[in-house]
Amino acid sequence: MRLPDFEAWAIFAAVAEHRSFSGAADAIGLSKATVSKAVSRLEAHLGVSLFHRTSRRLALTEAGAPLADHAARIVAEAQAAEEAARIGASMPSGRVRLAAPMTFGVKNVAPLLADFLHEHPQIEIELHLSDARVDIVAEGFDVALRIADLPDSSLRARRLCSIAAHLVAAPSYLAAHGTPTHAAQLGEHRLLGYTNITGPWRFRGPEGAEVSVRAAGPLAANSGDALVPALEAGLGIARLPGFIVGEALAAGRVVEILHDWAPAPIGLHLLTPPSALRPARVDALIAFLTTRLRD
Repeated sequence: MRLPDFEAWAIFAAVAEHRSFSGAADAIGLSKATVSKAVSRLEAHLGVSLFHRTSRRLALTEAGAPLADHAARIVAEAQAAEEAARIGASMPSGRVRLAAPMTFGVKNVAPLLADFLHEHPQIEIELHLSDARVDIVAEGFDVALRIADLPDSSLRARRLCSIAAHLVAAPSYLAAHGTPTHAAQLGEHRLLGYTNITGPWRFRGPEGAEVSVRAAGPLAANSGDALVPALEAGLGIARLPGFIVGEALAAGRVVEILHDWAPAPIGLHLLTPPSALRPARVDALIAFLTTRLRD
């Protein structure tokens, strides 16, 4: 039986991550020639081209893109096996890449990381904040926090808690357009859409009545913060989590409406790539975030 060329797979994973032969060479401490030969060797063995190469750009081919995910998992599982076997694994070390939504990450995640890093001085965190839905496998993240419904079953996910959603509008909007008294009336209003929360707006009302409304209005954005100026300016009604709209509510710049109709809570989920084998440093961060964010 011919063993896989594990070195070539690991080097390919580094080139795919850095999108550069020289960048990968610097990261893993090899010469650029060694890196290039390893990738060429793997391409010859597989019978496919893994990269489109030009003088200015390096990009994965259609065949190379899914293989890069496999290569990243091979490297991650090898690193996890080494760390599990290493004496002193009780002191996990190394870098963990963590993705989180922008506002939630700034307000709720970043303040926790100081405590984590004090507890684990040999671990480094690379925190990526974005309201865009990242592909944690393709982009090489170890852990991601996501506030949304999760139709993607290829990832390992656990629901940490529910986050209250608030249906709010500025007093000026309600004065101009009237205050809805039933959730079904929202279809007649201008609704500001937070595109990170997919699907229709769902409400449960008196005696268990349920209503779904499709958001349509003058503005939709993948950042809840981007909706707040339009919301406060009286341009529509929004359904937003408390960590985004809480200050405006407290200051009276917006008010909550339809108190008898509760928006469905939004789930906070912790996601990891599909492999069950993880380095101890990743497990340490997962355990910490799970404990601290469940409330």
